[in-house]
Amino acid sequence: MSGTFLGMPAFPEAAGAAVADPVLRANLRHATHTIRAKRERAVAELADWEELRQAGKEIKDRTLRRLDVYLVQLEEAVVAAGGTVHWAEDAEEANRIVTGLVEATGEREVVKVKSMATQETGLNEALAAAGIAAYETDLAELIVQLGDDRPSHILVPAIHRNRGEVRDIFRERMGDFGRPAPEGLTDEPAELAEAARLHLREKFLRARVGISGANFMVAETGTLVVVESEGNGRMCLTLPETLISVVGVEKVVPTWRDLEVFLQTLPRSSTAERMNPYTSMWTGTADGDGPRAFHLVLLDNGRTAALADATGRQALRCIRCSACLNVCPVYERAGGHAYGSVYPGPIGAILTPQLRGTVSELDASLPYASSLCGACYEVCPVAIDIPEVLVALRERVVAEGGSPHRSGHRLERAAMAAATWVFDHPAALAAGERLASATRRLHPSRPPGAGAWTEGRSLPELPERSFRDWWRRRTRDGEEGS
Repeated sequence: MSGTFLGMPAFPEAAGAAVADPVLRANLRHATHTIRAKRERAVAELADWEELRQAGKEIKDRTLRRLDVYLVQLEEAVVAAGGTVHWAEDAEEANRIVTGLVEATGEREVVKVKSMATQETGLNEALAAAGIAAYETDLAELIVQLGDDRPSHILVPAIHRNRGEVRDIFRERMGDFGRPAPEGLTDEPAELAEAARLHLREKFLRARVGISGANFMVAETGTLVVVESEGNGRMCLTLPETLISVVGVEKVVPTWRDLEVFLQTLPRSSTAERMNPYTSMWTGTADGDGPRAFHLVLLDNGRTAALADATGRQALRCIRCSACLNVCPVYERAGGHAYGSVYPGPIGAILTPQLRGTVSELDASLPYASSLCGACYEVCPVAIDIPEVLVALRERVVAEGGSPHRSGHRLERAAMAAATWVFDHPAALAAGERLASATRRLHPSRPPGAGAWTEGRSLPELPERSFRDWWRRRTRDGEEGS
């Protein structure tokens, strides 16, 4: 995976700055609560949702166990259908392949379908360095690009922006990228959408090269699938003469029957729709229909390393629905930028450290960017146990000598070491309990150094006697009190 965002601090510091921004918090709270409520209604319509969820989990696990077999089958099917397959070990190789393919066409601009894989590799920057302009066509991605910003959500990259901010971005920057915003543009959604439509239409009609990712790849036929809601993907996938798709190797599914499961769970978990308005599928090339040249770049970039981890590999089940972000109390307050990765939220906290490693302070801090409440696991349509992976990654960080990235962690380590010794010595534990009960009226309600925990709560009062003493007296004297 490409490096961390330039200058990004560890998560606690970045999150602290984000939490102090009231506009950002309001934007995030409104958007995530709205999406969450819609998803709940859409999922509730299916009586067999849990069965679909389990089926998706099992399909993904079965595929990951034989990933080498299905990838070879996929390559053979794509080639047989007239496409070309390239293998990229890392981000640098993927960018080099794509840049070379674009340069071979003689074109100096490309249109893009929303693609997290190309964000992961930093493809836009690599193309720009070669003198090639890459234009994002997804509305939210367009907002991010025009605003010199970074995505902060998997499904809604501009979730941190409100309508007024989008209007200002369009007014100030659209003209730098092509057709300017209409005079007198307001923040009405219909007007903003029309401004984007007019701006993008000229790019769709002019572009000769399109770049996409894919939500799924069907191994048995070599078919790629993109689901979206705006129609920009359909334009990018059908109008250009050359189509280049950069896709993570974990996106393969064995058969069309397997795909059926995900085409039910993905739209409901992401956009709260029964099905996506646009589901585009293509298999190689065809005379007189769609691009004349198709290239598939299969991206590893750390995925093989994640696959080798028996606990962590479940992160590769992810179908990028973003449901975990919309229920996460940490993401809701900190926003996506604090994660320093194109994969924010709970899934990013377990996926990014596996793809990039935990060498940097930022990546080592991500497994701690969670309260471990488990809400993310409950809504995941492929049943990724994110809390389980988070705990395993925390163990890895500590084992590698990294910092736990929590304020006061040295004091915490000392306290845990002392507690370990006490629990290993029952007599010392009993003596400590009696002492604590005897001095309970002298205990402060907010112990020094624990302000972050006790600012909104008080410590419970200790009972007059410990359970151990109560039990001893009860069994000895037949006492029935509590």
